[in-house]
Parts: sequence; C-alpha cells; structure tokens
Amino acid sequence: MSNGSSLPPHRRLRGTLLVVLAAVVVAGLGGWLVWHSSGGDGGPRTGQPAPGDPAEGASGSATGPGGSHAPGGKGSKGHGPRAGLKGKVVVLDPGHNPHNFEHGREIARQVDIGNARKECDTTGTSTNDGYAEASFTLDVARRARTLLQEQGAKVVLTQDGDRPYGPCVDERAEIGNKAHADAALSLHADGSGAGNRGFHVILPARVTAGPADTAAIVGPSRQLGERLAGRFRAVTGSAASNYIGGGTGLDKRSDLGGLNLSTVPKVFLECGNMRDPKDAAQLTDADWRQKAARGITEGITDFLTH
Repeated sequence: MSNGSSLPPHRRLRGTLLVVLAAVVVAGLGGWLVWHSSGGDGGPRTGQPAPGDPAEGASGSATGPGGSHAPGGKGSKGHGPRAGLKGKVVVLDPGHNPHNFEHGREIARQVDIGNARKECDTTGTSTNDGYAEASFTLDVARRARTLLQEQGAKVVLTQDGDRPYGPCVDERAEIGNKAHADAALSLHADGSGAGNRGFHVILPARVTAGPADTAAIVGPSRQLGERLAGRFRAVTGSAASNYIGGGTGLDKRSDLGGLNLSTVPKVFLECGNMRDPKDAAQLTDADWRQKAARGITEGITDFLTH
C-alpha cells in the first residue's frame, strides 16, 4: 500500500493545501461557537440580567409590575410578610383560661378595676357543642403570635395555657403595661343569643378613678380598634355585629378592668357569637381561625406602621 511519498510534487502540494484549509475552517467554526455562547451577539450572558430586568440586590427582593415590590418580599409594604414590626412589642391576651372552671373560688375573688370591683376572671362561654371560648382564644392568639413574630414583632402572651387559672383582669392589664406594649389586644368570643351575629371591637371609655386613668390611651386605642375592625372584616369576610355597635363593629365600655387599668393602647375583640350556629361554625373551623389570626395581624400592623 502506498503511503503517498511516491506521489508527484504537484499532487503532494494539493493535498497539503487541502489539509491546511480544512484546519482553518474547523478552527474558525469553533471560535464562532465560543463567541456566540459567551454573549457575543449582544444578548444577556448567563447569570446576568438583561437591560431593564430586575436584579437581585443584597436584600434579595424582587420587584413586580410597575417596579413595586412583589407580595411577600423583604421590601414589601402593607399586609405582606415582614412589613416591618421590628422593635415593636405586641401583647396578646387570650380571654379566660381553659382551667378556670377548676378554680371557681379563686376566679371569683374581687379585684379593683378603678371605678368598681369585679371578679378576678370568669370561665367564659362556649358553643352549644361545648367548644370553649378559652380554647378558641388561646388557639387564635398562638396563630397570631406566629404571624406577628414573622413580621419581626416581640409578642407577649398574658397566658399560654401554662397557668392553673387566670390571670386576673387587673394582672392582664399590668402585663401589657410592664411590657411597654405598642399595642395590646384581648381576644374573646361572645355568648349572646342565636341570631345575633358578627364581630365587634370594644374600645376603652374615658375612666379616671382609683388606679384607672385611660385619658392617654382613648385616642390611640380607637385608632387601633378601627384598623383592627377594617382588616378583620376584609380578611375573614365576617360582618360587623348586628346587635352591638350599630353596624360599625365598634363599642365603647367603661366596665372592663383589662381596659380601665391599661396604660398602653388596648382593645378587646369579640370575634363572633359562639351561641349562634352560623357564627359557631366559623369559630370552630381551623381555617377560619387562621384567617382571624391574619386579620388581627394585619390590623395591628396597620396601626403600628401608619
């Protein structure tokens, strides 16, 4: 077999030129492929934003239409997570105590609420099927605590099912005062007659008697109550009470020690009527209770950030 060394000179030259030409074509094609894949056509390079695309900054937040922050991002405002409650203190007061019924004598003890004397605490109400108000309030308070903590707030509960009874109404107020709470909320559910439906927020009246002086908190407490009522209605879909507050969802009282003795903005929230079958169906539903916790969180957030 010939190895080509015996070919005439002009044929050997032609073969050499063909080999060189093929090498040039291969090298040129390879270079074009490398140039194209690296973005040489003016397109975006891998890992880099195209002009006008939102870039991940140090905070990692993404922007939505119109340049606004997408819901839930670290820079989001309004009602999304992490709306900026860092440094804020919120006191949640789950009404009553699941063990109060075991301590009738202790909770019947009279305490000073400023303009009167009242029982230390009561057992609260329940649905017709036996779901206790104290169980409801503790569940919603725990859910709201989680959501508020996610926003950066420090949350204090007056009781977490960890006490034999109580605390008494005067101590409930004192817990909020000592915590220097930016907002305090006492959670309840009503025990009115069937057909009476809806939620209402109880605001402190002007009381100046004995250890009670609500002069400084009446105004901010009303603002808290209005924000809370608005967001609670929007998130849960519940209507304002049809039997208290004239359709406003707001009521003012001077006979509640938890309000009379508070020195920080505080309101009560009656989330619904446990004795009405339709309201009871909501109050006993875990998904609705999560909505209630979110409405509470958004209402408190509105108050603390505006």
